[in-house]
This record gives sequence, structure tokens and C-alpha cells, in this order.
Amino acid sequence: MTEKEILDYNLAIIKIFILLDQDFCDTTKLIECYTLIKTIIPHEVKQGLYYSTKLKSYISRAIKKDYDVINLVGLKDKLLLLESHYSFDSYMQCLESNRPLKERFYLPRRKQLFSIVNDIQKLVDDELDELFISMPPRTGKTTLILFFVTWIIGRSSELSNLYSAYSDVITSAFYDGILEIINDTYTYRWHDIFPSSTIASKDAKDETIDLNRSKRYHSVTCRSLYGTLNGACDCNGFLIADDLIGSIEEALNPDRLISAWQKVDNNLIPRAKEQAKFLWIGTRWSVADPIGKRINMLLSDPTFSTRRYKIVNRSALNENNESNFEYLFGVGYSSMFYLQRKASFENTDDLPSWDAQYMGQPIERSGLLFKSDELKYYNGTLPSETPDRIFTAVDVAWGGGDYVSAPILYQFGKDIYIPDVVFNNGDKTITRPLVVNKIIEHKINAVQIEKNNGGDEYKEDIEEMLETLGYKCNITSKPAVTTTKKEIRIFDRAPEIRNFYFLEKGKRHAEYNKFMENLCTFTMVGKNKHDDAPDSLSQACDMMDTASVKVEVIKRKF
Repeated sequence: MTEKEILDYNLAIIKIFILLDQDFCDTTKLIECYTLIKTIIPHEVKQGLYYSTKLKSYISRAIKKDYDVINLVGLKDKLLLLESHYSFDSYMQCLESNRPLKERFYLPRRKQLFSIVNDIQKLVDDELDELFISMPPRTGKTTLILFFVTWIIGRSSELSNLYSAYSDVITSAFYDGILEIINDTYTYRWHDIFPSSTIASKDAKDETIDLNRSKRYHSVTCRSLYGTLNGACDCNGFLIADDLIGSIEEALNPDRLISAWQKVDNNLIPRAKEQAKFLWIGTRWSVADPIGKRINMLLSDPTFSTRRYKIVNRSALNENNESNFEYLFGVGYSSMFYLQRKASFENTDDLPSWDAQYMGQPIERSGLLFKSDELKYYNGTLPSETPDRIFTAVDVAWGGGDYVSAPILYQFGKDIYIPDVVFNNGDKTITRPLVVNKIIEHKINAVQIEKNNGGDEYKEDIEEMLETLGYKCNITSKPAVTTTKKEIRIFDRAPEIRNFYFLEKGKRHAEYNKFMENLCTFTMVGKNKHDDAPDSLSQACDMMDTASVKVEVIKRKF
């Protein structure tokens, strides 16, 4: 099609849209528009998909008017079928459109999975070279990728694609799943979408499938990381790595992690041609797992600066403790389910497993500095005598997911109790009043505010708010340190922090629980996503070194 012909088709479609704005029930115009879109979409995919989506909206409006419903539903299905060659989202809708809604995989989950589907589409459209996806167990990530593979081999059967996982059991099940979708014409519409495609050869032992013709390098090869990869596939399509670490036991074994990465670096990645796309999926057990190694390489090595990549971590709970996977028809997981799972891990002092499996935050247990079962706790009742000092250290944050952290410390001789905290990731309009209220509520004597970018401003705001309320206390500021020095300071202060008395479970409010979680997942191995709680406690230890004088009024003796 020439540029002039493409322009003419575009103008014709736009003119029909103008007419449909006046009468969206004009069946003749709707069908004519579909014919034009069908002709132009192979030449202008994105524009064609835009036109198709717009035409479907007119059809939906006409159907709501009960106008020519049977024919219009059929026309809408033709548009979805047309889009399925170019849109992964449309493909998955069309693939299952003959199934009862409750039995489908995608539509009940589409609201939550659409953004991930869109990222996979960017990989296909050559907007990304690598995509990393982390999701909790049983949320549909492998089935999503199964659908993806059946789509890409239908679109381009000549490309060679490689799927790898940590065990033959998984790759075998994946191989069977591909064949099921292609062969089960009662359940799936794969042959409607790709009517000219057929299975030319398949081998259950080698887990290979060829479409349309038998090839040396197959349309898709499924092979475990520890299987025979050399010579098995020359991947010029998509290299898909799905859960390359099988269990927590493997993740905690340094030798197994090294072995897994060597397999990836020496056997798996070399199977990919330069133009191949990489899709990494899995539960992030360890910062040293293959996904972590690859991410660190892309982030830190300038040799990889030309690689276009995206890292997607979909955690079980959002920042409001709401489920990210509450699918329709009860096929997902509610907020309460995940909160109960988290509580189970908390009760067995195993939050690192919760973070890894459900929150996408790999934790190196060997480097945990504050283990929950090694800390001291009290039941919420403070000693009866008057405290020598009540003070707080405020670790200031300005967004980006970091928390303003301000533990409230009561000092009784050598003993330190922490009955309350501020631990909030809101902006300063939220956190400043929280800090001020705690200062007044606990009658705090001394406040130290870290002087990071904007720390002076935060200090001045706190002082002004307290002055307005008529409350006076000693407020100082201290310069922030670099990340390295911060970790050293936390490490040096760890013995003192372990001697603090924290509120026991069941006595804490929500922010206190988050504070303790942040403290007990701080590690000296790898990178910490957040270190606000231990940092504020180490600053409080610095305040303890400052001499304090207790003033007391006594009766004159002479």
C-alpha cells in the first residue's frame, strides 16, 4: 500500500467517524469502517488499533440501544479477532471469548494485570530489550506467560523462542500447556486467531514444538536451567526465564546461587541472539539470585547502558495494606488473606520470607542486623518512676517511598523504653503535625532532626508549629551522612539498640508495626530498600551520648 493510499484510508475512516458521531446505529457505516480498518491495520498498526478501539465504542453504544444486537456483537468480535494479531491484551480476551466468564483466566484478572500486559507489549513492540516481573505465588504469572508464548509463536512461527525454569517438572507442564491451548478448540480460539498455522512437529521428550514447518531451531523450546541447553536452541525471538530459584533452601545456599548464575551466564544467555528479547519472571528470594545478578549488572555496569529495561515488582499488599490481587469471582486473594499470611510469618519471626515471597523484596538473612527474637520487649506499662529524659530523633524524608521515622524514647537510668513512634511516608503536610503532636503528647524534652536536603526547613517548621501551640523544648539538627557511613553508624549502634525495650506484639499501632518491620529487615548484605527505622534509632543513640542534666527543686535545709 502506497503512502497516498494509506492517507486516503485514514481520511475515509475519519469521515465515517464524523458520521457515526451523528448516528452510531448506522450499521452500514459501522461495517464499512471495519473493512477499512482491516485493510489499513497491517500497514499502520498503532493507528489501526486506535481506530478499532474507537469503532468498538460506537458498536457498544448501539448494542445498549438494543439495535441489531446479533450482527453488532458479531462485528465487535471480528474487531477483537483482528486486533489479536497485534495486541496481547486483545489476544487474551479473544482466546477465551467462547468460555463462560467465570472460567476464564484473563478477564477476571484483567484490571490488575493490564499494566503488566502492557509492559510485555512494549517488549514485543521493541520499546524494551528486557523486562523483569516479580509477583507473589499463585497470582497467575506463569499462566500469563503461557498465553504469551502461544501468541508469539502464532504471530511469528519462524522465530525461535526459549522457555526455561528451575526444574523439568515446570518446563514439562509449560510444554503441555502450550499444546492444550493450541489443540483444545472447544475451550480456546487459537485456530480462529491463527487459521493458517498448524503444528508441524512436537517432541515431548525434548519439549519442542514447531509450527508450519519442522526446523532445527524450533518455534519454542522448553528446557530446565539444569537441562541440556547447548545446541538445543538458537533463540532469536524471546528468552523467557521463569523462577530460576526453586525454594528458600536453595536461595539460602550460596553455592546453589553461584551455580544457578553460572548456568544462566554460561548456558542460558548465550542461547540468545543479539536481537532476542529477555523476559525474567520469578519470586525474588535473594539479592544474589540470577534476576538480582542481571539487574545489578544492568544498573551498575556502563557496558550495558544501551539496554532498555524495566523492573516491575507487584507486591501482595499496597502501602495501605490492600491486596493488589483481589480478582473477580474470588479467584484471587483478599487483603485479609494476605494480612493473615503476613501475621503467620510474623508469629514465627520469619518476616524475610514474607518480604521475599509476597512483597518482592529479597532479603539476605545472614546479614540481618536486628532479629526480632533477639530484641527486648515490654507489655506497654512503663516504670513507675519519673523518666530521666524523654527525647526523639527525627529521620526526615521527602517522598520516594521513604518514611519519616521518629521513635519516642523514655530513659530510666540505663534503660530505654520506646512506647510510641512516628513512621509515615506521607508528605510534610502530614508528617509535621504527627511529629508535633507526639512531642506535646509525650512532653518530649529534646528533639534532634537530621539535616538532609530540606532538613533545616523541616526543623524550622516544627519549631514554628510548637511555638504557635505554646510548647517549648530543645530542638537541634545534625548533618546527614552518606549511605555507607549511615550503615556503619547503624552497625556500631546495634548493640545499644538491641538493649532498647520495644512494645510487644499486640500493643502496637499500625505505624509501630511498620517501624518494627523496617528495623527487623535491615541487612548488612546487599542493598536496603529503606533503612529509616534503624537510622533514626542510631541517631537517638548519638543523642544519648550528649550529657543531660536533671534539675530538681528541693526544700532549703537552712
